[in-house]
Amino acid sequence: MEKAAFGAGCFWGVEAAFRQLPGVSRTAVGYMGGKTDNPTYEDVCSDRTGHAEVVLVEYDPQQLSYDVLLQTFWACHDPTQLNRQGPDVGTQYRSAIFTYSGAQKEAAEKSKSALDASGKYKKRAVTSIEPAPAFHMAEDYHQQYLEKRGLSSCHI
Repeated sequence: MEKAAFGAGCFWGVEAAFRQLPGVSRTAVGYMGGKTDNPTYEDVCSDRTGHAEVVLVEYDPQQLSYDVLLQTFWACHDPTQLNRQGPDVGTQYRSAIFTYSGAQKEAAEKSKSALDASGKYKKRAVTSIEPAPAFHMAEDYHQQYLEKRGLSSCHI
């Protein structure tokens, strides 16, 4: 199994999108990229810790390519919005790809360049691509939030 991590706004809908992919063995929502150890949801929502809401994906690369994960990431949010997605505003909602290897970094950069060149958006993607820091698991009630409530998507 390999790991991948993505920040694309509120993590509830993003997690649901990744959970549907064949080859994904596990997902978890949490926080990455900040300066506080073991942040809580309230800490992250204060917009003072520097963390992004993220989805950690464990997947079988024999069944699912990292490129398909990137395609899913780009499809489930607007990567041109800086520190927001729809009505959700703050650095915790930023667009980010956290990489676990040089190959992931290279694939993410190539994918972002292709998206920008495609003309799909009028503005360029503001998505950061950075080495994966420590992952801090979000509270249990956030895990598989939509699934637990019988919902298939968020407001975005």
